[in-house]
Amino acid sequence: MEKDIIEKVLVSKEEIAEICRRLGKEITADYEGKNPLVVCVLKGSSVFMSDLVREIDCECEIDFMSVSSYSGTKTTGQVAFKKDLDINPEGRHILIVEDILDSGLTLSYLKNVILGRNVASVKICTFLDKPSNRKADITADYVGKVIPDEFVVGYGLDYNEKFRNLSYVGVLSPKVYSE
Repeated sequence: MEKDIIEKVLVSKEEIAEICRRLGKEITADYEGKNPLVVCVLKGSSVFMSDLVREIDCECEIDFMSVSSYSGTKTTGQVAFKKDLDINPEGRHILIVEDILDSGLTLSYLKNVILGRNVASVKICTFLDKPSNRKADITADYVGKVIPDEFVVGYGLDYNEKFRNLSYVGVLSPKVYSE
């Protein structure tokens, strides 16, 4: 399947495991005794969040939100809210977990929504950071890896709902999305 679709592996399965261990240690140190609410941004972040929370060694709870600003390979510029939290975030320390911080439009919107709910704090953990493509004024508190401006798939990241199940992150061949 992948031979003509993936140009190169950008983040290997082994590097992913190391990133999750490193971020888990940082988050554990910062949130010890705070019982953070770890918020997974669906769908792409679910794979990363599953690995990440197993590396966090302090009490925490998890919940899910779904928002999107993408269609195919490009941001639409409009954020669509699809699923809200089930757990009341009021007074809680919130850690938003995202698969990739790209344009920043989705995370900026999401962070502002959560801040408006009388929370104790909001921090962002992103698996991948693509700062060259940023359109919103937002940065992550925890970054797995900074990557160049290439279209990536795998480890939860998709192209039209495909390729999320790859165990690594690869650069998608332009021929796939230019056909």
